Parts: sequence; structure tokens; C-alpha cells
Amino acid sequence: MSLSGRKIAIAQGGPGSEREISLASAKSVRAALEPSGATLLDLDVRCSDFEVPEGVDLVYNLIHGTFGEDGAIQEILDRRAIPYTGAGAESSRLTFDKFLSKELFLANGVPTPRYEVLDLAERNSPKMDFPLVVKPPREGSSVGVHLVREAGEWDSALADASKHGRVLLVEELVEGKELTVGVLDGVALPIIHIQPRSGFYDIKNKYPWLMEGGGTDYFCPADLDPAVTEEVQRVALAAHRSLGIEVYSRVDLLLDGSGKPFVLEVNTIPGMTASSLLPKAAAAAGIEFRELCERIAELSLQLRSPKNVFQ
Repeated sequence: MSLSGRKIAIAQGGPGSEREISLASAKSVRAALEPSGATLLDLDVRCSDFEVPEGVDLVYNLIHGTFGEDGAIQEILDRRAIPYTGAGAESSRLTFDKFLSKELFLANGVPTPRYEVLDLAERNSPKMDFPLVVKPPREGSSVGVHLVREAGEWDSALADASKHGRVLLVEELVEGKELTVGVLDGVALPIIHIQPRSGFYDIKNKYPWLMEGGGTDYFCPADLDPAVTEEVQRVALAAHRSLGIEVYSRVDLLLDGSGKPFVLEVNTIPGMTASSLLPKAAAAAGIEFRELCERIAELSLQLRSPKNVFQ
């Protein structure tokens, strides 16, 4: 299917903490789609009363985190009968909420770190032993995430994490390699090994152009035993399917010392600059950035457009 002649609004920005990252993704995707022949419009979304220009065939959703990945914009576009890219309202809601994701992982046999729910209205210390991880359940880009290796680090980690809500997710800390697997149209892409130059893969190391002092090295395809590679990709696909995600996603995992993968979370709108992780994985599979951007649009149109769009 050709995008030529289509009118595509690129939704970007958003009201959440990942606004600047979203704007960078949108700029890259816009440039990639320019040769397609589609009419491209920038749609800077700041709140729920945004207006989509008349005659738009597709909203290309590039709003990371709050409002873009939590099902909010999807519900609005569904009500307006406007097709959009990626995961639908329900799968977005389930995926963005780490508590709901955990429940579905466990129900579908997807390995994930042990966890507990910490409601600060009832208590302010975990039942699990250290080391552990504390994180807000509805944020992206590792916002508010802290690795707590001993009790003396708990108070400061809690103080920061609680800025994002009074109910937190506490997980056992799985030591090992940080991996991510892109999924496109039901196929697992090559695995990326993420190796931060210091600390863990927090927002500083993810976006050194946004925050000084960070940096990460990426290896794709990851140097893993073939059997481990197959298992990691199988588990990533299982996580993607357990949440009912449409079109594409990126699954973040940890690989422990014994070679067992644990799913941390799934991202329904991963970063989409030319140097982001999903595009890196696609490139390793022979899919150039332009083709990746076009395929996401085409698959989404096939999924959500009325039949007469193609006549």
C-alpha cells in the first residue's frame, strides 16, 4: 500500500515528562516520511481538546508516556473515528500500567521479576529484601526509577519515586544484561544489548543529548548463544501478545547470569529517532528507517481504516 496522497498528522509533544523526546521522534519520522508522497502535518498535542485537521487519513502517534501511551489519545481518536498508528486504547492502557502488565505476564507464563505493590498511604517500606528496584507504575523512560541495593539508600529513592504518585511498584533486582527486543507485525527483531557506561539504563543514559553526563553502548545483534537468542525473542513475543498489542512494540528485558530472561516492561511508542533502539533493531534486520516508519503507517491503516480508503 502506498502512502502517496494520504494526509498524515504527526501527533507529538504531549503534556507528560517525555515531551522533548517526543518532539525529537516526530522530527525524525517526519523527515523519513517526506519521500512517501503523503501530506504531512505537525500536530502538537498539549491537552485533551486538541483538534485534528479535516481530512486526515491517519494520526501518527509519537507521544511518549502519559497521554500518548496510556490509552488516552487512542480513546479520543476512536470516538472521532480517526485512524492512528500502533497500539489501541485497551492494549495501551494495559501496557502502560505496570501493575496490570505484571498480572498479564504472570497469567500468560511470561517470566518477570517478583514484585509487590507499595501504597504509601498504608506503609513506606517494602516487604521484600534488598536489593530491589522502586518505580512509578505509570511513567516511561525510567522516570523516577531507582535501584536500591541496601536499606540506607531507600529513603532518598522513595522520596523521588513518590513525586510521581503514592502507589509504587517494587521489584526484586535482577542482575544481568539489559536487553531490548523490537516487535513489528508479529515478528521479533534482532536483540539489542544495552550497556550503560555507568549505573543503569536511566533517563540520563538513554538520552545524553537531553541530560549531560550519560552515555550507553549498544550491540545489535546481541552477542548471545543461539539458544538464548531464541528464548529471549520467544519471551519478548509472548509479552507482546499477552498484552494484545497491535502493530509494533519494544520489549525490555534483563538476562540473568544463568541465561534466563525476565521481562521488565513493554513500550507501545518507543523512541523513533534514527538512532533509537527500535530503528537500530530494524536496521539489523535489513529494514531502513524510512521503510520502518512507512510500514508502521501502512499496517495501522490496514488495521483501522474503513474499507473504502483503499478503493
